Formats: sequence, structure tokens, C-alpha cells
Amino acid sequence: MRLGLIAGNGRFPFLVLDAARGAGHDVIVIAIKEEAFPDLADVAARPPRAPLHWVSLGQLGECITLLEDAGVTRAVMAGQVKHTKLFADIVPDMTLLGVLTRLKARNTDALISGVANLLRDHGIELIDSTAFLAPLLAREGVLTRRAPNDDERRDLDFGYPVADAIAGLDIGQTIAVKSAAVIAVEAMEGTDAVITRAGQLAGRGVLIVKVAKPNQDMRFDVPVVGGSTIEAMKATGATLISVDAGKTLMIDPDAIIRAADEAGIAIVGRAARHG
Repeated sequence: MRLGLIAGNGRFPFLVLDAARGAGHDVIVIAIKEEAFPDLADVAARPPRAPLHWVSLGQLGECITLLEDAGVTRAVMAGQVKHTKLFADIVPDMTLLGVLTRLKARNTDALISGVANLLRDHGIELIDSTAFLAPLLAREGVLTRRAPNDDERRDLDFGYPVADAIAGLDIGQTIAVKSAAVIAVEAMEGTDAVITRAGQLAGRGVLIVKVAKPNQDMRFDVPVVGGSTIEAMKATGATLISVDAGKTLMIDPDAIIRAADEAGIAIVGRAARHG
């Protein structure tokens, strides 16, 4: 198929691009100027070449026109777009302004769902962002050499319902816990910033609980863990991170687990929830 890749920041778009081309699909890349890494252009230029267009975050109409002109009928969003950009100097075009004015709230789900619905109106179906990356989704169980100790398991049991509630309200997907107390809650700042703040507030021994939303839409805002997450944990003395199995993308899982093992950090893949 001819696939449109709408690329934000991080390594996620690179993985999707390589996997989609490896599966034989023609890819056109819409790279968000304010977010996508510059070297994405070099990777896209490698054979088989994927045409790449730089589009400003506010220019939704141009994005749709480029996809339509390329004959795209399916698209995937990959890579973070910082929600705080909504409050920066981004000038929305009339197309995006139309989406924004219809929203009752400007949380992640509402905003991207509005964009997805508009894409569908133009004959472009947004597919799961991990459609080509199933092997990189977190596995269930203890993923590292070190398993949680009894105190850490109690903190996990305490933290899971709190994290699920926060995620269900579309506030954030990550909390930090220590000694049966919530130390920090993610909002718009991102996981690594939460880890750093938790270390400043409570010192060493913090646990990180990262969850998917109760009804996670795998087309967008999928939880992602990368090498920087482990580095942030090392720097603050955090001892464990839990992620939701089958719902969390691990960028280079072997490297993440190896780094965690070297630092004595435990990684747990929480089993999928049902009902």
C-alpha cells in the first residue's frame, strides 16, 4: 500500500519508516518541522526512497493535501508531538482551526481523534502506530535480571490503580511512587521530566509506573520507553519501571534491558487488563 507517515520527534518514526519499507510499502513522510529530527530526511532518502515534506505543526490542510496528492489511503502517526506546543507560537491554518473549534477539551485524545476523523473524511484511514513494530512491544513479566523485591511489589500494587485513574482522565500516563505515596504525576511534561522531578522530591528509591489508557487507542499516544528513560532513572536513583505489556513500545528493547541490568534497575511488563 501507499502509506503516509506523519512524523514527530524521537526514534519512533525511523523505526516505522524502516519497517514499512521493509514490508514492501511505498511511504511518503510528512515531517513536523517543530518536532521531527533533521536526520529523518537522510534516512528517507535511502533506497527505496520515501519522499519527505517538512510541514509546520499548524498546517493541517497542507498535510492532508500532500497525502491526497500522493494517493495515500492509510497513514500512521509516529513520534511525540509535545502537547505544550498548543500554547506556543503555533499558528493554526483554517483546517486545524476548524478542528480546534469543535473540541470540548484540548486533551490528547480529543485533539488527535479530531484530526483522525478529518483524515477519514478525506479518505485517509489512520492505522495503529505499532502496526509494523509488534516485536518491539513490551512483553509480560519481569524483563530484567533483577525482579521486584517485596517492598517494590507493594508499591506497584499501590501505584497501579492511581496510574490507571490518571491515564483514564487523559492527564498523563506516568506516576512516580515511593513508600506507598505518589511522588509525581505526569501531565504535559513527559516521562523523563517526571522521573527527574520525583528524584528531586523524594531522593533515591522511586518506582516509575507507566501505563496505557484503559481504552488505549493504538493509533496515537502509545506509551513509549527509550534509552533516555533508563538514563533519567539512573541519574535520580529510581529502581524500577513498570510498563503495560503489549501496549508499550520499547525503542531498541535489547539495549534498554541491557542498560537497566547494568544499573540494577528492574523492568516489569504488567499483564494486559481485561474487562
